[in-house]
Amino acid sequence: MTFLPAFQGFFLGASMIIAIGAQNAWVLKQGISRNHHVMVATICSVCDITLILLGVYGAGALISESPLLLTIITITGVLFLGWYGALSLRAALSPEGSLELSDDGSLGLMKVAWGTLALTLLNPHVYLDTVVVLGSVGGQYEGADRMAFAMGTVLASIIWFYSLAIGAAKLAPVLSRPKVRQGIDLLICVIMWTIAGSLLARWL
Repeated sequence: MTFLPAFQGFFLGASMIIAIGAQNAWVLKQGISRNHHVMVATICSVCDITLILLGVYGAGALISESPLLLTIITITGVLFLGWYGALSLRAALSPEGSLELSDDGSLGLMKVAWGTLALTLLNPHVYLDTVVVLGSVGGQYEGADRMAFAMGTVLASIIWFYSLAIGAAKLAPVLSRPKVRQGIDLLICVIMWTIAGSLLARWL
């Protein structure tokens, strides 16, 4: 009866991944800009798959039981999210928002790739959601059921990130309007600072 663990994994994974956060805001932004958005979705999916499998197969317990590791992850995440939120606020206050993004040449590609990796791997929420929470639930299963749970969460991640990136690109003519873009930049700033504040409050 591996269908039930897969079903649970899919919907639990979707509920954690779809929630508005730093990673999704970045994917949305690159999708609107059509700035290597498929690559962004691919990087997010690969990172999520890796972290989910690590969590389901034991790393979740290691992180949750290490106060030092959690502290390092949290402080790094707070600093990075605060910095990125400030950049988004600056863009929101400019006349065109962050509408003009370079997507030509290797420099643009590498900037987007490193930005995606940073927002994924330096965000403590990613570890708490994929490794700790999903890992603790998936770790309760054994054998084929555990793998089915992991595959369910992996499928949710793949579907969500590609849908978000491609959907944003399709709606780019509307979402790329300066006023709309400024609003999105402001929303991203609020999201980043809210997550950073909640992490800092929890750590203190």
